[in-house]
Formats: sequence, C-alpha cells, structure tokens
Amino acid sequence: ILSDNEKLMRRKLATLYRVVDMLRWTQNIFNHITVRVSPGSNTFLINPFGLVYDEITASTLVKVTDTGDIINEGSTRLGISKAGYMLHSAIHAARPEVQCVIHVHTAAGAAVSAMACGLMPICQEALIVGDVSYHDYNGILVDKAERQQIADDLGPKNMVKGHCCEISVCVRVCVCVSVSVCGI
Repeated sequence: ILSDNEKLMRRKLATLYRVVDMLRWTQNIFNHITVRVSPGSNTFLINPFGLVYDEITASTLVKVTDTGDIINEGSTRLGISKAGYMLHSAIHAARPEVQCVIHVHTAAGAAVSAMACGLMPICQEALIVGDVSYHDYNGILVDKAERQQIADDLGPKNMVKGHCCEISVCVRVCVCVSVSVCGI
C-alpha cells in the first residue's frame, strides 16, 4: 500500500518525465529522473529500464533504496538501469537534502560539456544555474567505486556537467526551465 505522499511523488515524477519528453531532452531510454519518496528517505523512484519517457506513468515507476534494493518493481517488472541507478544513488546518498535528480542529454548541454572553459556566466540562463561542477566521463557507469568520485565532484553544487550531459539536483521537486536549469 502506497502512502499519500508516495502517490503524489509518483504523479509528479511521471508528469516531469512527460514534460522532459515534450522538451525533447530525452535520449531514448538512457536518461533518468529520480525523486525521493519523502524528504530524508533513503528510497527514491526511478523509471523502469526499457520504457521511453512518454510511456512512463505513476504506476510504472520503480521504488529503490540507495543501496540497490528494489522495494516496489512497478507495474512493468522491467527492472532498472544499473548505470542510472549508480548515478542517481550516488547523488541521493551523498546529498540527503536533494529531493530530485535530473539527468538529460541536450544539444546545448553537450556543447557546453565539450568546451574546455565549461559554462561561462555570460547569459541569464548561465547565471540562474550558478556554480557548476564537472565530472569526467569514464564510460557507462557500472563501477561502484565511481559513485564516490561523482559525489566528490558534485560537492555542494546543484549541477554537474559530464561528457555530453547535464545532471541537475534540486532540494525540492524541480520545475525545469531553459537548458536543464532547475528552479525551486
């Protein structure tokens, strides 16, 4: 039986998946958005591996702990992406105040990630983002040892740029605007 709060988080997250899809920030099934079931909880919701964003509903979301235990496999029983879990669990474990993590691949994010100078504070959107941390791409994330490096690279900042992707973290459930910028 789901709590009222978990039902609400499931609906909000499913809606966010649809918004991200409408903005064309998806890359087939290889991006993820997670949200804690409740503030301070060690459980979060993630998409099942194999569904594209416009197929994700509140009931298909998978509830997982930050140690990898699946609590509720959702209605599809597809499981989750190991790489998606590794990335999101690293951030959720390192930053207990973070409620939502958004990992997307946009053309703008890929362009900025490819620049040696990174994101420069030369436009309104860049100023909204604030300080950005960087994490070097080491291939598909399947090594648990890299989780600590991701957490260290993110530090107290709310966005990390990797090789051709952006990862945004929000203290409360995010409202996305512009180029993967999270506003509270």
